[in-house]
Amino acid sequence: MNTFVPRVFSGMQPTGNLHLGNYLGAMVNWIRMQETHDCIYCIVDMHAITVFQEPKDLIRSTREVTAAYLACGLDPKRSIIFNQSRVAMHAELSWVFNCVARLGWMDRMTQFKEKAGKDKERASLGLYAYPSLMAADILTYKATHVPVGEDQKQHLELARDIAAKFNNDYAERIAELGFSGGFFPQPEPMIQGPATRVMSLRDGTKKMSKSDASDLSRINLTDDADSIANKLRKAKTDPEPLPSEAAGLAGRPEADNLIGIHAALSGVGKADVLAEYGGQQFSAFKRALTDLAVAKLSPITGEMQRLVADAAYIDTVLKEGGERAQAIAAPIMDDVKDIVGFLR
Repeated sequence: MNTFVPRVFSGMQPTGNLHLGNYLGAMVNWIRMQETHDCIYCIVDMHAITVFQEPKDLIRSTREVTAAYLACGLDPKRSIIFNQSRVAMHAELSWVFNCVARLGWMDRMTQFKEKAGKDKERASLGLYAYPSLMAADILTYKATHVPVGEDQKQHLELARDIAAKFNNDYAERIAELGFSGGFFPQPEPMIQGPATRVMSLRDGTKKMSKSDASDLSRINLTDDADSIANKLRKAKTDPEPLPSEAAGLAGRPEADNLIGIHAALSGVGKADVLAEYGGQQFSAFKRALTDLAVAKLSPITGEMQRLVADAAYIDTVLKEGGERAQAIAAPIMDDVKDIVGFLR
């Protein structure tokens, strides 16, 4: 039976500022996993261009997201940190997977329908094939674990389907080359972070997003203390005081969101937060939440600013990370070429 090295892969697009939802929903967990797993964390710039990006903006935002990774606590000595386009095997394996995956599978991907909207004929082929590239991102390294949010779980299921079909289609050749038990693993989802779904500050039923037109809907990792205070002060609430127990948050999405943010930032459960603030009005609670958010995020913001100003260091981190990533990916891709029958 093929034994796969436990390995984590995940990444974020360099489009727009990273925000509190990215930090609590993903980064906190990524940082913890450095202690227990071999981790590969990517800035997925190839995914970014499925929608047109101004080249200079893409360069700048790639460095900014890298700075955010580092400022939040990812260690380039313990984890591999690189931008996706440095490792050509992502694109090479993606083409092989394009020939393994089926149109019917892609047609079921709900995120394409949401992003393409009514005029899908004008969407790029890259946006349609995005999930195949995501499968290649993971399986280029034979990653066994993938931290995902709810919006990416369907894509991970597709990656598992592609891996299974590749193993089945080429089973005879895979066995002939000595890979018993299949060539690719079935990557397992890891639900991200202490607050897996941080919601919009303007609408507690919608996920906090960098694509939201209103900057008041999110706390960016680049926001200063005054901006954080202003956004939390204006955050939507309801007229009732905070409940004393978590059951009282049912049907109150904005209250639930703010309590959840406080709990995640302070590393406790919602019940613990409500035990302290239950019965109070939102005005007092928001002041306490502001103080906590500023205390937690200001050091990250300051470190990000320092790192962004040192482009040479950021580029060195990405270059060295790319070399380490390629050292893993290249022999795997060579084996794929042998399996499918490419001369090399």
